[in-house]
Amino acid sequence: MNKTLLKSVREYKKQSVMAPLLVVLEVFMEVLIPLEMAKIIDVGIAQGDMNYIIQRGVILVVMAMLALFFGVQAGNMAAVAGAGYAKNLRHDIFYKIQEFSFHNIDHFSTSGLVTRMTTDITNVQMAYMMSIRLLARAPIMVILSWVMTLLLNKKAALLFLIVVPVLGGTLIFIAKKAHPHFIKVFDEYDVLNNSVQENVNASRVVKAFVREDYEVKKFHGISQYVYNLFTKAEKIVAWNSPVMQFVMYTVVILLVLIGGKSIIGGQMETGELTSIIVYALQIIGALMMVTFVFVMIMIAQASTDRITEVLEEVPEMQDKENAVKTVDNGEIVFNHVNFSYAGEGGNLSLKDINLHIKSGQTIGIIGGTGSAKSTLVQLIPRLYDVTGRQVKVGGVDVRDYDLKVLRDQVSMVLQKNVLFTGTIYDNIRWGDKDASEEEVKRVCRLAQADGFVQEFPDGYNTQIVQGGNNVSGGQKQRLCIARALLKKPKILILDDSTSAVDTKTDALIRKAFREEIPDTTKIIIAQRISSIEDADQIIVLDDGKVMGVGTSEELLKTNDIYREVYESQVKGGGEDE
Repeated sequence: MNKTLLKSVREYKKQSVMAPLLVVLEVFMEVLIPLEMAKIIDVGIAQGDMNYIIQRGVILVVMAMLALFFGVQAGNMAAVAGAGYAKNLRHDIFYKIQEFSFHNIDHFSTSGLVTRMTTDITNVQMAYMMSIRLLARAPIMVILSWVMTLLLNKKAALLFLIVVPVLGGTLIFIAKKAHPHFIKVFDEYDVLNNSVQENVNASRVVKAFVREDYEVKKFHGISQYVYNLFTKAEKIVAWNSPVMQFVMYTVVILLVLIGGKSIIGGQMETGELTSIIVYALQIIGALMMVTFVFVMIMIAQASTDRITEVLEEVPEMQDKENAVKTVDNGEIVFNHVNFSYAGEGGNLSLKDINLHIKSGQTIGIIGGTGSAKSTLVQLIPRLYDVTGRQVKVGGVDVRDYDLKVLRDQVSMVLQKNVLFTGTIYDNIRWGDKDASEEEVKRVCRLAQADGFVQEFPDGYNTQIVQGGNNVSGGQKQRLCIARALLKKPKILILDDSTSAVDTKTDALIRKAFREEIPDTTKIIIAQRISSIEDADQIIVLDDGKVMGVGTSEELLKTNDIYREVYESQVKGGGEDE
């Protein structure tokens, strides 16, 4: 475990310390037990002293009970520490993800982040729990058992000085061979999870195109590759057990040989030989525990690296020390802005964008696919940072604002509308968690959503299933618009957010905007001319450049791109009937 991850132990430090301390007490009791057994054999049984046997037997039982008590308590402490540590890690990763910009999230796949918060954390949890218990137990057991063996027979003790380093070297060799395979396995887990996620999210498309067999084949290929990697790693790790067993039996045979000669020569008692063999088994058993934990640590090491990568990722967007806490108005200025998703030196998605949008204006944006319409508006709430020059909101560079304050005042309905599991009330209140029922209904009326919501049997208490699949595309769009309006923003951005509603409903939504929120700056990205025809200004984008700005009448006279779209829709009957 590295320092970054160990910070997440926090309130479970006490249990993390108590577990190994209790293990030490458990081991101490277990190491004393063979000595008592030797005394019972060499004194009590040899001399036929029943009182001595009972006396030592009682002591033996007390030691065994104490060992059991300390062992159970150590197990409880380790379990609490491991589970608590995993809980804190999940919290820390999830909290860190909330700070990520889109650029940071793009660095990790969604499935990769899910794998890190589930499989990887489980691996780390198991390794941590085993480490604080078994790794504390093994070295103490080896040392104390060896000291006891040294007191009983020096030749037997010297044997262990040869065996332990050989076993340790073998374990390290096996670990180094297996570790690269485990790293590959968890990278492929991301691919596997991504395949499942993609298939489930697009299940309607898969079934519509009857591509189930193709998806199954694709999944089987990835799953088979993960199986092959795991098999390679496990085949290497599988050498642990037979090597340990071979060494254990070899040591026992050699001890019997050494002890037998010593007993015949009168230098050792039978009970002492029995104790030495028990100590030998304790030492070998402790080393076998180490191998088990070693395998867990090997698996967890790959997971540790992946979790650390998320925790050490530096959020691209961070608030300045004296960040601006208020947005005065909805004025927007693009000052010769350049933007590339790849950062400096990358291909520019936006080129020399120079715009001035007055507070309260309604702005339409139109352009072909790939003209960077969505990219342009995502710079306003600072979902991405500009590559060159600046974007200003309310006269202040967006990079100088407190991010929460800025995004509270720039309400955005994205192209891909998302509703969350819960009631319609719960979803709308994402805009304002303290909003009253009447406020929720008011914004739904503005978004032309109140009508269809009232038709549901449970009205606003209707449950939205995962992904919002129990409402239509148009209904989903209107609920998302209502959610955005509840924030009472100074800037409202609709990124093609009325594409699934009919032209009459679209017109009613725009009418409500004009009458109810006149002071809010409204930016509407649309493919339909009718959605933006009455805007104060229309921006025409093409290949990341502004090709024209003006009213619909002005652009019809001066802009070929706008005129072509207008004529194809209005004169050619391209508008929805």
